[in-house]
Amino acid sequence: MAAAAAASAVVAGNSFDTPNPPPPLPQEDIMGEPKPIDLPADVAAKLTGIAPEKVALIKEGRTGRYVDKDALFDRIRTMPAAELTTYIDAIAALHAQVEYKEGRDAKTIPLDTRSAWFNAWKAKRPLVMDPKRDAGPMDLGRYIGGRRGGFATFAGAPVAMTPEDLKAGKVDVAIVGAPLDMGSGWRNAIDGPRAMRMTGGAGGNDMYAMINPGSVLEIVDYGDIAIDQNSTERSVAHVREMVREIAQTGAIPIVIGGDHSLEYPNVAAAADVHGKGNVSVVHFDSHYDVGRNGVHWITHGSPVYRVLHEGHVRPQDYIQVGLRARGPDLETFGWMRNKGMRYHTMVEVEKYGWDKVMDRAIAEARQNAKKLWISFDVDVLDPAFMPGTGTPVPGGLTMREAQPIMRRLCAKNDIAGIDIVEVAPYLDTSYKSALNSNYLLNACLTGIAMRKKGLPPRYWSPVSSEHGQDAYYGAKKKS
Repeated sequence: MAAAAAASAVVAGNSFDTPNPPPPLPQEDIMGEPKPIDLPADVAAKLTGIAPEKVALIKEGRTGRYVDKDALFDRIRTMPAAELTTYIDAIAALHAQVEYKEGRDAKTIPLDTRSAWFNAWKAKRPLVMDPKRDAGPMDLGRYIGGRRGGFATFAGAPVAMTPEDLKAGKVDVAIVGAPLDMGSGWRNAIDGPRAMRMTGGAGGNDMYAMINPGSVLEIVDYGDIAIDQNSTERSVAHVREMVREIAQTGAIPIVIGGDHSLEYPNVAAAADVHGKGNVSVVHFDSHYDVGRNGVHWITHGSPVYRVLHEGHVRPQDYIQVGLRARGPDLETFGWMRNKGMRYHTMVEVEKYGWDKVMDRAIAEARQNAKKLWISFDVDVLDPAFMPGTGTPVPGGLTMREAQPIMRRLCAKNDIAGIDIVEVAPYLDTSYKSALNSNYLLNACLTGIAMRKKGLPPRYWSPVSSEHGQDAYYGAKKKS
């Protein structure tokens, strides 16, 4: 009975169910809407016999989704009247199919609430069902030396299962997997956490600082967060609960994805704990992820908008780095500017160089908020270094650039949390995607360790930065 009661308490506890339907968008955020067009006199004359509502469809610019305006005008001018009527009717019929129609289309996707397993996917095992043990991290390594054997974990770290483990172990960093794979449409991010656990690079000494993060920080693997792979909306609500659970203990959550839909619940959870307006975000990505008008409430192309729209982070505290994909267009850049967002494209990097751009980005991130969340979509890296991701874009960061950037960011700022997302290892014929992602994770852990030790963000170990047998570089400068 005790087990059943505990399970019921878990299921009935605090939830962060996403609104269904989502809150309405402000008018200024509704972009991509058709623009009214003026009909040339000869085109208007040719349309005299067409039904007024179909002519209105053309004037409203809605036909531009299906045929270019100038091409449409040319066809109207040259088509016989009977053929023209059929053509305009076809466009109107297509338009009627594309947009939502009350009574024909379902407003929501129903779930079967009669299912006895409705919450089973996220219900935690009550502790009374497990062998009794003292709270605290558990080392799963089998051997004293060598490569640790036993069970693979993030960075070879011990495992923690409960908030009590995190508190008892005075854990600094809890790395947790979130294998969400429904928000992208480019499948295999589900295997990101698994591949990174099985591949080296996250643990061990960082030569730049000559620090092994595991010797400075209490680091644990917090397992994987349960995901409903048939529903991104249900999944992100539980991810938010779990990231919040970690952050409330004082540990820094590092979330390994999974697709970039995760940025929304991750940042929302940080704001739940530290307060809205107290968290800024540096978002590394080749894409801007501010989608607003899609059919789905949350996807990997819309987490930034969700965070801003719900007020978890102020637009001026959202700093994007590495943008270079085909979007945003001028209208979206204008929207981002009007909102007060800060963005740093690869065009800016080409113009000014990484040092100046990151100086600017860091200053912006520290301007208003106390805490920093880093969201790192691995497609910000050039595909030469990250082939295993669903939406690669050429012209990105090298690993030589990315590692010092992440180390510096984590050393300089009070980190609320980090996510590393969109690792899709099965798209990679080598293991470099998981390996490089782990080296980025190590750079983050090293930066957090440097901050704990009071080292400056640009610290280089005097042992690894020169052999010390002469004064070749002159007097040593302070870091």
